[in-house]
Amino acid sequence: MQFSSESVEALVEQFATLPGIGRKTARRLAAFILKQPRSAVEEMASALIAVKDKVIFCSQCHNVADYDPCPICSSDKRQQGVVCVVEEPSDVMAIERTNGYNGAYHVLGGAISPLDGIGPEDLRIKELVARVASPAHGRESVEEVILAVNPSVEGDTTAYYITQLLAPFDVRVTRLARGIPIGSDLEFTDEATLTRALEARERV
Repeated sequence: MQFSSESVEALVEQFATLPGIGRKTARRLAAFILKQPRSAVEEMASALIAVKDKVIFCSQCHNVADYDPCPICSSDKRQQGVVCVVEEPSDVMAIERTNGYNGAYHVLGGAISPLDGIGPEDLRIKELVARVASPAHGRESVEEVILAVNPSVEGDTTAYYITQLLAPFDVRVTRLARGIPIGSDLEFTDEATLTRALEARERV
Protein backbone atom coordinates (compact mmCIF):
# COMPACT_ATOMS: atom_id res chain seq x y z
CA MET A 1 0.00 0.00 0.00
CA GLN A 2 1.30 3.43 -0.94
CA PHE A 3 0.23 7.03 -0.44
CA SER A 4 -1.20 8.64 -3.56
CA SER A 5 1.25 11.55 -3.14
CA GLU A 6 4.78 11.22 -4.50
CA SER A 7 5.96 13.79 -1.93
CA VAL A 8 4.64 11.70 0.94
CA GLU A 9 6.13 8.54 -0.55
CA ALA A 10 9.49 10.31 -0.77
CA LEU A 11 9.18 11.14 2.93
CA VAL A 12 8.37 7.50 3.71
CA GLU A 13 11.51 6.47 1.83
CA GLN A 14 13.60 8.84 3.95
CA PHE A 15 12.11 7.60 7.23
CA ALA A 16 12.70 4.00 6.15
CA THR A 17 16.45 4.68 5.94
CA LEU A 18 16.59 5.31 9.70
CA PRO A 19 17.91 2.42 11.85
CA GLY A 20 15.15 0.26 13.29
CA ILE A 21 12.45 1.86 11.13
CA GLY A 22 10.57 -0.45 8.78
CA ARG A 23 8.19 0.53 5.99
CA LYS A 24 5.11 0.26 8.19
CA THR A 25 6.56 2.54 10.87
CA ALA A 26 7.84 4.91 8.18
CA ARG A 27 4.31 5.27 6.81
CA ARG A 28 2.97 5.99 10.31
CA LEU A 29 5.62 8.69 10.80
CA ALA A 30 4.76 10.26 7.45
CA ALA A 31 1.07 10.27 8.39
CA PHE A 32 1.99 11.95 11.68
CA ILE A 33 3.92 14.68 9.85
CA LEU A 34 0.92 15.32 7.60
CA LYS A 35 -1.23 16.05 10.65
CA GLN A 36 1.22 18.52 12.17
CA PRO A 37 0.99 22.30 11.63
CA ARG A 38 3.56 23.79 9.29
CA SER A 39 5.30 25.57 12.18
CA ALA A 40 5.96 22.27 13.96
CA VAL A 41 7.35 20.67 10.79
CA GLU A 42 9.58 23.69 10.14
CA GLU A 43 10.89 23.49 13.70
CA MET A 44 11.70 19.81 13.21
CA ALA A 45 13.40 20.51 9.88
CA SER A 46 15.43 23.32 11.48
CA ALA A 47 16.57 20.98 14.25
CA LEU A 48 17.74 18.42 11.68
CA ILE A 49 19.70 21.02 9.73
CA ALA A 50 21.18 22.50 12.93
CA VAL A 51 22.58 19.08 13.85
CA LYS A 52 24.60 19.07 10.64
CA ASP A 53 25.53 22.76 10.70
CA LYS A 54 26.32 23.35 14.36
CA VAL A 55 27.24 20.06 16.05
CA ILE A 56 30.97 19.31 16.19
CA PHE A 57 33.18 16.71 17.85
CA CYS A 58 35.11 17.68 20.97
CA SER A 59 38.85 17.64 20.19
CA GLN A 60 39.59 16.02 23.57
CA CYS A 61 36.94 13.34 24.11
CA HIS A 62 35.41 13.23 20.60
CA ASN A 63 31.87 13.41 21.96
CA VAL A 64 29.31 15.49 20.08
CA ALA A 65 29.10 19.08 21.28
CA ASP A 66 28.15 22.61 20.28
CA TYR A 67 31.58 24.00 21.14
CA ASP A 68 35.12 22.79 21.75
CA PRO A 69 36.09 21.65 24.31
CA CYS A 70 32.75 20.19 25.38
CA PRO A 71 31.13 21.02 28.75
CA ILE A 72 32.46 17.82 30.34
CA CYS A 73 36.06 18.31 29.23
CA SER A 74 36.04 21.99 30.18
CA SER A 75 34.50 21.44 33.63
CA ASP A 76 36.81 21.86 36.62
CA LYS A 77 34.34 19.81 38.67
CA ARG A 78 35.02 16.60 36.76
CA GLN A 79 37.83 14.14 37.55
CA GLN A 80 39.81 14.59 34.36
CA GLY A 81 42.30 11.95 35.52
CA VAL A 82 39.65 9.24 35.13
CA VAL A 83 38.67 8.53 31.53
CA CYS A 84 35.69 6.35 30.62
CA VAL A 85 36.10 4.86 27.14
CA VAL A 86 32.86 4.24 25.23
CA GLU A 87 31.96 3.28 21.69
CA GLU A 88 29.42 5.96 20.76
CA PRO A 89 28.13 9.36 21.99
CA SER A 90 24.86 7.69 22.97
CA ASP A 91 26.84 5.65 25.54
CA VAL A 92 28.02 8.88 27.17
CA MET A 93 24.40 9.95 27.58
CA ALA A 94 23.51 6.56 29.06
CA ILE A 95 26.24 6.79 31.70
CA GLU A 96 25.50 10.44 32.46
CA ARG A 97 21.87 9.50 33.23
CA THR A 98 23.06 7.40 36.18
CA ASN A 99 24.56 10.46 37.95
CA GLY A 100 27.11 7.99 39.30
CA TYR A 101 30.17 9.00 37.30
CA ASN A 102 32.13 12.22 37.59
CA GLY A 103 35.11 11.66 35.31
CA ALA A 104 35.92 12.38 31.68
CA TYR A 105 35.14 10.38 28.53
CA HIS A 106 36.75 9.17 25.33
CA VAL A 107 34.46 8.19 22.44
CA LEU A 108 36.02 5.64 20.10
CA GLY A 109 33.45 5.93 17.33
CA GLY A 110 32.69 2.21 17.27
CA ALA A 111 34.37 -1.11 18.05
CA ILE A 112 36.87 -3.33 16.27
CA SER A 113 34.93 -5.60 13.92
CA PRO A 114 36.92 -7.35 11.16
CA LEU A 115 33.73 -8.77 9.65
CA ASP A 116 32.46 -5.23 9.12
CA GLY A 117 35.82 -4.00 7.92
CA ILE A 118 36.42 -1.91 11.04
CA GLY A 119 39.98 -2.04 12.33
CA PRO A 120 41.83 -0.17 15.10
CA GLU A 121 42.89 2.51 12.62
CA ASP A 122 39.22 3.33 11.97
CA LEU A 123 38.63 4.20 15.63
CA ARG A 124 40.01 6.90 17.93
CA ILE A 125 42.31 4.50 19.74
CA LYS A 126 45.59 6.23 18.91
CA GLU A 127 44.09 9.45 20.28
CA LEU A 128 43.34 7.64 23.56
CA VAL A 129 46.90 6.35 23.81
CA ALA A 130 48.24 9.85 23.12
CA ARG A 131 45.93 11.23 25.80
CA VAL A 132 47.39 8.80 28.34
CA ALA A 133 50.98 9.22 27.19
CA SER A 134 51.00 13.01 26.94
CA PRO A 135 48.28 14.89 28.84
CA ALA A 136 47.26 18.20 27.29
CA HIS A 137 48.94 21.30 28.72
CA GLY A 138 47.40 22.14 32.07
CA ARG A 139 45.50 18.85 32.31
CA GLU A 140 46.05 16.28 35.03
CA SER A 141 47.60 12.95 34.10
CA VAL A 142 45.28 10.07 33.35
CA GLU A 143 45.32 7.71 36.33
CA GLU A 144 42.52 5.33 35.33
CA VAL A 145 40.97 4.24 32.05
CA ILE A 146 37.55 2.61 32.38
CA LEU A 147 36.72 0.43 29.39
CA ALA A 148 32.95 0.84 29.06
CA VAL A 149 32.66 -0.82 25.67
CA ASN A 150 29.68 -3.04 24.97
CA PRO A 151 29.85 -6.62 26.35
CA SER A 152 30.04 -8.26 22.93
CA VAL A 153 32.66 -10.06 20.84
CA GLU A 154 33.55 -6.72 19.22
CA GLY A 155 33.65 -4.99 22.59
CA ASP A 156 35.86 -7.69 24.10
CA THR A 157 38.24 -7.49 21.13
CA THR A 158 38.43 -3.71 21.43
CA ALA A 159 38.99 -3.85 25.20
CA TYR A 160 41.78 -6.40 24.81
CA TYR A 161 43.47 -4.38 22.09
CA ILE A 162 43.37 -1.17 24.14
CA THR A 163 44.60 -2.97 27.26
CA GLN A 164 47.66 -4.21 25.38
CA LEU A 165 48.44 -0.72 24.08
CA LEU A 166 48.13 0.84 27.53
CA ALA A 167 50.20 -1.82 29.30
CA PRO A 168 53.50 0.14 29.09
CA PHE A 169 51.98 3.16 30.85
CA ASP A 170 51.46 3.79 34.54
CA VAL A 171 47.68 3.80 34.31
CA ARG A 172 45.03 1.66 35.96
CA VAL A 173 42.83 -0.06 33.34
CA THR A 174 39.43 -1.31 34.47
CA ARG A 175 36.32 -2.57 32.75
CA LEU A 176 32.66 -2.36 33.69
CA ALA A 177 31.52 -5.32 35.79
CA ARG A 178 29.40 -7.87 34.00
CA GLY A 179 26.14 -6.63 35.39
CA ILE A 180 25.32 -5.68 31.82
CA PRO A 181 23.82 -8.57 29.82
CA ILE A 182 26.03 -10.03 27.11
CA GLY A 183 25.01 -8.83 23.67
CA SER A 184 23.20 -5.72 24.90
CA ASP A 185 24.06 -2.07 24.22
CA LEU A 186 24.84 0.54 26.88
CA GLU A 187 22.35 2.87 25.20
CA PHE A 188 19.47 0.58 26.23
CA THR A 189 20.73 -0.45 29.67
CA ASP A 190 18.78 0.86 32.66
CA GLU A 191 20.38 3.31 35.07
CA ALA A 192 20.47 0.94 38.06
CA THR A 193 22.37 -1.73 36.12
CA LEU A 194 24.82 0.82 34.74
CA THR A 195 25.42 2.27 38.20
CA ARG A 196 26.18 -1.18 39.67
CA ALA A 197 28.48 -1.97 36.76
CA LEU A 198 30.42 1.26 37.26
CA GLU A 199 30.75 0.72 41.02
CA ALA A 200 31.91 -2.89 40.59
CA ARG A 201 34.34 -2.32 37.72
CA GLU A 202 37.27 -4.70 37.66
CA ARG A 203 40.97 -4.32 36.92
CA VAL A 204 41.86 -5.74 33.52
